Amino acid sequence: MARFDRKRVVVTGGAGFLGSHLCRVLLEDGCEVVCVDNYYTGNKGNIVDLLGNPYFELMRHDVTFPLYVEVDEIYNLACPASPIHYQHDPVQTLKTSVHGAINMLGLAKRIGAKIMQASTSEVYGDPEVHPQTEDYWGHVNPKGTRSCYDEGKRCAETLFFDYRRQHGLVIKVARIFNTYGPNMLPGDGRVVSNFIVKALRNEPVTVYGDGSQTRSFCYVDDLIRGFKILMDDTPDEFSGPVNLGNPMEFTILELAEKVIEMTGSRSRIEFLDLPSDDPRQRQPDISLAKRELGWQPETTLEQGLVKTIEYFRKMLEQ
Repeated sequence: MARFDRKRVVVTGGAGFLGSHLCRVLLEDGCEVVCVDNYYTGNKGNIVDLLGNPYFELMRHDVTFPLYVEVDEIYNLACPASPIHYQHDPVQTLKTSVHGAINMLGLAKRIGAKIMQASTSEVYGDPEVHPQTEDYWGHVNPKGTRSCYDEGKRCAETLFFDYRRQHGLVIKVARIFNTYGPNMLPGDGRVVSNFIVKALRNEPVTVYGDGSQTRSFCYVDDLIRGFKILMDDTPDEFSGPVNLGNPMEFTILELAEKVIEMTGSRSRIEFLDLPSDDPRQRQPDISLAKRELGWQPETTLEQGLVKTIEYFRKMLEQ
Protein backbone atom coordinates (compact mmCIF):
# COMPACT_ATOMS: atom_id res chain seq x y z
CA MET A 1 0.00 0.00 0.00
CA ALA A 2 1.40 3.39 -0.96
CA ARG A 3 2.32 5.80 1.83
CA PHE A 4 -0.47 8.23 0.97
CA ASP A 5 -3.07 5.43 0.92
CA ARG A 6 -2.41 4.35 4.50
CA LYS A 7 -4.90 5.36 7.16
CA ARG A 8 -3.13 7.13 10.04
CA VAL A 9 -4.36 6.09 13.48
CA VAL A 10 -3.55 7.16 17.04
CA VAL A 11 -4.01 4.61 19.83
CA THR A 12 -3.78 6.14 23.30
CA GLY A 13 -2.81 3.57 25.90
CA GLY A 14 -1.25 1.70 22.99
CA ALA A 15 1.35 -0.15 25.09
CA GLY A 16 -1.29 -1.50 27.45
CA PHE A 17 -3.17 -4.79 27.39
CA LEU A 18 -5.87 -3.87 24.88
CA GLY A 19 -3.92 -1.16 23.09
CA SER A 20 -1.02 -3.42 22.15
CA HIS A 21 -3.38 -5.93 20.53
CA LEU A 22 -5.16 -3.12 18.68
CA CYS A 23 -1.88 -1.63 17.40
CA ARG A 24 -0.88 -5.01 16.01
CA VAL A 25 -4.20 -5.53 14.21
CA LEU A 26 -4.14 -2.02 12.76
CA LEU A 27 -0.65 -2.57 11.36
CA GLU A 28 -1.75 -5.88 9.86
CA ASP A 29 -4.59 -3.98 8.18
CA GLY A 30 -2.11 -1.61 6.52
CA CYS A 31 -2.48 1.42 8.79
CA GLU A 32 0.15 3.79 10.09
CA VAL A 33 -0.04 3.65 13.88
CA VAL A 34 1.02 6.21 16.48
CA CYS A 35 1.12 4.44 19.83
CA VAL A 36 0.77 6.89 22.74
CA ASP A 37 1.43 5.77 26.32
CA ASN A 38 2.88 7.15 29.56
CA TYR A 39 3.71 3.62 30.83
CA TYR A 40 1.75 3.96 34.07
CA THR A 41 0.22 0.56 33.38
CA GLY A 42 1.44 0.13 29.80
CA ASN A 43 4.45 -2.05 29.12
CA LYS A 44 6.95 -1.45 26.34
CA GLY A 45 7.48 -5.20 26.21
CA ASN A 46 3.96 -5.53 24.80
CA ILE A 47 4.92 -3.67 21.63
CA VAL A 48 8.69 -4.23 21.39
CA ASP A 49 8.20 -6.53 18.40
CA LEU A 50 6.47 -3.68 16.55
CA LEU A 51 9.31 -1.16 16.93
CA GLY A 52 11.01 -2.31 13.74
CA ASN A 53 7.92 -1.67 11.65
CA PRO A 54 8.41 1.57 9.65
CA TYR A 55 4.69 2.35 9.98
CA PHE A 56 4.70 2.16 13.78
CA GLU A 57 5.63 5.14 15.94
CA LEU A 58 5.92 5.07 19.73
CA MET A 59 5.32 8.29 21.66
CA ARG A 60 5.70 8.70 25.42
CA HIS A 61 2.91 11.07 26.39
CA ASP A 62 0.27 11.57 29.09
CA VAL A 63 -3.19 12.25 27.64
CA THR A 64 -4.00 14.67 30.45
CA PHE A 65 -1.88 17.07 28.36
CA PRO A 66 -2.82 18.11 24.79
CA LEU A 67 -1.50 16.04 21.91
CA TYR A 68 -0.65 17.46 18.49
CA VAL A 69 -0.53 14.94 15.64
CA GLU A 70 -2.10 14.67 12.20
CA VAL A 71 -4.13 11.48 11.85
CA ASP A 72 -7.39 10.14 10.43
CA GLU A 73 -8.68 8.17 13.42
CA ILE A 74 -8.25 8.10 17.17
CA TYR A 75 -8.81 5.18 19.54
CA ASN A 76 -8.88 6.55 23.09
CA LEU A 77 -7.95 3.62 25.36
CA ALA A 78 -5.76 5.43 27.89
CA CYS A 79 -6.76 4.78 31.51
CA PRO A 80 -5.77 2.23 34.16
CA ALA A 81 -8.49 -0.42 34.20
CA SER A 82 -7.79 -2.60 37.22
CA PRO A 83 -8.81 -1.62 40.76
CA ILE A 84 -5.27 -1.92 42.11
CA HIS A 85 -4.02 0.66 39.63
CA TYR A 86 -6.93 3.06 39.38
CA GLN A 87 -7.43 3.19 43.16
CA HIS A 88 -3.71 3.83 43.78
CA ASP A 89 -4.07 7.40 42.49
CA PRO A 90 -7.81 8.03 42.14
CA VAL A 91 -7.46 11.73 41.31
CA GLN A 92 -5.11 10.98 38.44
CA THR A 93 -7.45 8.21 37.26
CA LEU A 94 -10.31 10.70 37.07
CA LYS A 95 -8.08 13.21 35.28
CA THR A 96 -7.03 10.58 32.75
CA SER A 97 -10.65 9.81 31.89
CA VAL A 98 -11.95 13.39 31.86
CA HIS A 99 -8.97 15.52 30.78
CA GLY A 100 -7.87 12.75 28.43
CA ALA A 101 -11.29 12.73 26.76
CA ILE A 102 -11.28 16.54 26.47
CA ASN A 103 -7.80 16.55 24.92
CA MET A 104 -8.49 13.73 22.46
CA LEU A 105 -11.84 15.23 21.47
CA GLY A 106 -10.13 18.58 20.98
CA LEU A 107 -7.61 16.88 18.72
CA ALA A 108 -10.37 15.14 16.76
CA LYS A 109 -12.23 18.44 16.36
CA ARG A 110 -9.13 20.26 15.10
CA ILE A 111 -8.16 17.66 12.49
CA GLY A 112 -11.61 16.27 11.65
CA ALA A 113 -10.80 12.74 12.82
CA LYS A 114 -13.18 9.94 13.73
CA ILE A 115 -12.72 9.00 17.39
CA MET A 116 -13.62 6.00 19.54
CA GLN A 117 -13.91 5.99 23.32
CA ALA A 118 -13.11 2.79 25.19
CA SER A 119 -15.77 2.99 27.89
CA THR A 120 -16.60 0.22 30.33
CA SER A 121 -19.32 -1.89 31.88
CA GLU A 122 -18.37 -0.13 35.12
CA VAL A 123 -20.67 2.72 34.04
CA TYR A 124 -23.49 0.38 35.11
CA GLY A 125 -22.04 0.18 38.64
CA ASP A 126 -23.64 -2.53 40.78
CA PRO A 127 -26.53 -3.03 38.36
CA GLU A 128 -30.15 -3.45 39.37
CA VAL A 129 -30.99 -4.58 35.81
CA HIS A 130 -29.73 -7.92 34.54
CA PRO A 131 -28.37 -8.43 31.93
CA GLN A 132 -27.32 -4.85 31.23
CA THR A 133 -28.58 -3.06 28.11
CA GLU A 134 -27.18 0.17 26.75
CA ASP A 135 -30.28 2.16 27.74
CA TYR A 136 -29.79 1.29 31.44
CA TRP A 137 -28.46 4.38 33.25
CA GLY A 138 -26.60 2.43 35.91
CA HIS A 139 -26.34 2.25 39.70
CA VAL A 140 -23.03 3.86 40.66
CA ASN A 141 -21.89 5.01 44.09
CA PRO A 142 -20.41 8.48 43.36
CA LYS A 143 -18.32 8.53 46.55
CA GLY A 144 -17.13 4.91 46.64
CA THR A 145 -13.59 3.64 46.19
CA ARG A 146 -14.33 2.55 42.61
CA SER A 147 -16.06 5.78 41.59
CA CYS A 148 -12.89 7.47 40.31
CA TYR A 149 -12.99 4.97 37.44
CA ASP A 150 -16.77 4.52 37.11
CA GLU A 151 -17.65 8.21 37.19
CA GLY A 152 -14.62 9.17 35.11
CA LYS A 153 -15.78 6.91 32.31
CA ARG A 154 -19.37 8.14 32.63
CA CYS A 155 -18.16 11.73 32.32
CA ALA A 156 -16.03 10.80 29.30
CA GLU A 157 -19.12 9.38 27.57
CA THR A 158 -20.99 12.63 28.30
CA LEU A 159 -18.17 14.64 26.75
CA PHE A 160 -18.13 12.45 23.64
CA PHE A 161 -21.86 12.86 23.03
CA ASP A 162 -21.75 16.60 23.74
CA TYR A 163 -18.91 17.04 21.24
CA ARG A 164 -20.99 15.14 18.69
CA ARG A 165 -24.04 17.34 19.29
CA GLN A 166 -22.14 20.63 19.55
CA HIS A 167 -19.36 20.14 16.99
CA GLY A 168 -20.62 17.36 14.71
CA LEU A 169 -17.77 14.97 15.53
CA VAL A 170 -17.99 11.38 14.32
CA ILE A 171 -17.75 9.41 17.57
CA LYS A 172 -17.99 5.76 18.59
CA VAL A 173 -18.42 4.56 22.18
CA ALA A 174 -17.78 0.94 23.17
CA ARG A 175 -18.64 -0.34 26.63
CA ILE A 176 -16.12 -3.07 27.42
CA PHE A 177 -17.02 -5.99 29.69
CA ASN A 178 -14.38 -8.10 31.48
CA THR A 179 -11.70 -8.89 28.90
CA TYR A 180 -8.70 -11.18 29.29
CA GLY A 181 -5.81 -12.61 27.29
CA PRO A 182 -2.07 -12.28 26.64
CA ASN A 183 -0.31 -9.00 27.55
CA MET A 184 -2.21 -8.59 30.81
CA LEU A 185 0.04 -7.59 33.70
CA PRO A 186 0.62 -10.47 36.14
CA GLY A 187 -0.04 -8.33 39.22
CA ASP A 188 -2.77 -6.00 38.03
CA GLY A 189 -5.41 -7.45 40.35
CA ARG A 190 -7.89 -8.41 37.63
CA VAL A 191 -9.53 -11.70 38.38
CA VAL A 192 -8.37 -13.81 35.42
CA SER A 193 -4.71 -12.81 35.58
CA ASN A 194 -4.71 -13.01 39.38
CA PHE A 195 -6.18 -16.52 39.43
CA ILE A 196 -3.85 -17.83 36.70
CA VAL A 197 -0.66 -16.45 38.28
CA LYS A 198 -1.60 -17.74 41.73
CA ALA A 199 -2.47 -21.16 40.33
CA LEU A 200 0.75 -21.45 38.33
CA ARG A 201 2.69 -20.63 41.48
CA ASN A 202 0.59 -23.10 43.52
CA GLU A 203 -0.35 -20.26 45.87
CA PRO A 204 -3.80 -19.82 47.45
CA VAL A 205 -6.34 -18.47 44.94
CA THR A 206 -8.21 -15.63 46.61
CA VAL A 207 -11.98 -15.43 46.11
CA TYR A 208 -13.83 -12.48 47.64
CA GLY A 209 -17.13 -13.10 49.37
CA ASP A 210 -18.56 -16.57 48.74
CA GLY A 211 -17.68 -16.45 45.04
CA SER A 212 -21.29 -16.34 43.90
CA GLN A 213 -20.88 -12.94 42.23
CA THR A 214 -20.87 -13.30 38.44
CA ARG A 215 -18.83 -11.94 35.55
CA SER A 216 -18.83 -12.47 31.79
CA PHE A 217 -15.37 -12.94 30.28
CA CYS A 218 -14.50 -11.89 26.71
CA TYR A 219 -11.27 -12.97 25.01
CA VAL A 220 -9.19 -10.05 23.76
CA ASP A 221 -9.22 -11.05 20.06
CA ASP A 222 -13.02 -10.94 20.03
CA LEU A 223 -13.05 -7.50 21.63
CA ILE A 224 -10.52 -5.99 19.20
CA ARG A 225 -12.53 -7.36 16.29
CA GLY A 226 -15.53 -5.55 17.76
CA PHE A 227 -13.54 -2.30 17.96
CA LYS A 228 -12.58 -2.54 14.29
CA ILE A 229 -16.12 -3.29 13.11
CA LEU A 230 -17.48 -0.39 15.17
CA MET A 231 -14.96 2.04 13.66
CA ASP A 232 -14.76 0.72 10.09
CA ASP A 233 -18.12 -0.79 9.23
CA THR A 234 -20.83 1.23 10.97
CA PRO A 235 -22.31 4.44 9.52
CA ASP A 236 -21.25 7.78 10.98
CA GLU A 237 -24.75 8.18 12.42
CA PHE A 238 -24.24 5.15 14.68
CA SER A 239 -22.29 6.33 17.74
CA GLY A 240 -23.29 3.77 20.34
CA PRO A 241 -22.77 3.25 23.17
CA VAL A 242 -22.60 -0.44 22.38
CA ASN A 243 -21.84 -3.31 24.75
CA LEU A 244 -18.88 -5.46 23.71
CA GLY A 245 -18.50 -8.54 25.86
CA ASN A 246 -19.26 -12.21 26.15
CA PRO A 247 -22.80 -12.87 27.46
CA MET A 248 -21.83 -16.25 28.94
CA GLU A 249 -22.02 -15.71 32.70
CA PHE A 250 -19.83 -17.50 35.28
CA THR A 251 -19.50 -17.18 39.03
CA ILE A 252 -16.11 -16.16 40.36
CA LEU A 253 -15.91 -19.49 42.21
CA GLU A 254 -16.51 -21.38 38.94
CA LEU A 255 -13.69 -19.42 37.31
CA ALA A 256 -11.31 -20.17 40.20
CA GLU A 257 -12.07 -23.89 40.04
CA LYS A 258 -11.69 -23.95 36.26
CA VAL A 259 -8.30 -22.17 36.34
CA ILE A 260 -6.98 -24.52 39.04
CA GLU A 261 -8.10 -27.52 37.01
CA MET A 262 -6.68 -26.26 33.69
CA THR A 263 -3.30 -25.35 35.19
CA GLY A 264 -3.00 -28.63 37.10
CA SER A 265 -2.35 -26.52 40.20
CA ARG A 266 -2.10 -27.61 43.81
CA SER A 267 -3.61 -24.27 44.90
CA ARG A 268 -6.46 -24.14 47.37
CA ILE A 269 -9.21 -21.53 47.31
CA GLU A 270 -9.10 -18.91 50.05
CA PHE A 271 -12.19 -16.79 50.82
CA LEU A 272 -11.88 -13.15 51.96
CA ASP A 273 -14.37 -10.36 52.62
CA LEU A 274 -16.03 -8.80 49.58
CA PRO A 275 -14.48 -5.39 48.68
CA SER A 276 -16.54 -2.22 48.85
CA ASP A 277 -18.90 -1.59 45.90
CA ASP A 278 -17.94 -4.84 44.18
CA PRO A 279 -20.75 -5.57 41.66
CA ARG A 280 -22.77 -8.71 42.38
CA GLN A 281 -23.65 -9.37 38.74
CA ARG A 282 -22.20 -8.30 35.42
CA GLN A 283 -23.49 -9.65 32.10
CA PRO A 284 -23.85 -7.78 28.79
CA ASP A 285 -26.89 -7.79 26.60
CA ILE A 286 -25.23 -7.73 23.16
CA SER A 287 -28.39 -7.53 21.06
CA LEU A 288 -27.35 -4.11 19.74
CA ALA A 289 -23.87 -5.33 18.78
CA LYS A 290 -25.37 -8.31 16.95
CA ARG A 291 -27.85 -6.12 15.10
CA GLU A 292 -25.72 -3.09 14.21
CA LEU A 293 -22.23 -4.63 14.02
CA GLY A 294 -23.00 -8.23 13.13
CA TRP A 295 -20.64 -9.03 16.01
CA GLN A 296 -20.60 -11.63 18.72
CA PRO A 297 -17.77 -13.42 20.56
CA GLU A 298 -16.32 -16.53 18.93
CA THR A 299 -13.89 -17.71 21.64
CA THR A 300 -15.13 -19.89 24.50
CA LEU A 301 -13.81 -19.33 28.02
CA GLU A 302 -11.89 -22.61 27.85
CA GLN A 303 -10.25 -21.70 24.51
CA GLY A 304 -9.25 -18.28 25.77
CA LEU A 305 -7.93 -19.59 29.08
CA VAL A 306 -5.68 -22.08 27.29
CA LYS A 307 -3.95 -19.22 25.42
CA THR A 308 -3.83 -16.95 28.46
CA ILE A 309 -2.43 -19.65 30.75
CA GLU A 310 0.28 -20.43 28.20
CA TYR A 311 1.21 -16.74 28.03
CA PHE A 312 1.58 -16.45 31.81
CA ARG A 313 3.37 -19.80 32.04
CA LYS A 314 6.05 -18.56 29.63
CA MET A 315 6.25 -15.21 31.43
CA LEU A 316 6.81 -16.83 34.83
CA GLU A 317 9.41 -19.20 33.39
CA GLN A 318 11.36 -16.19 32.11
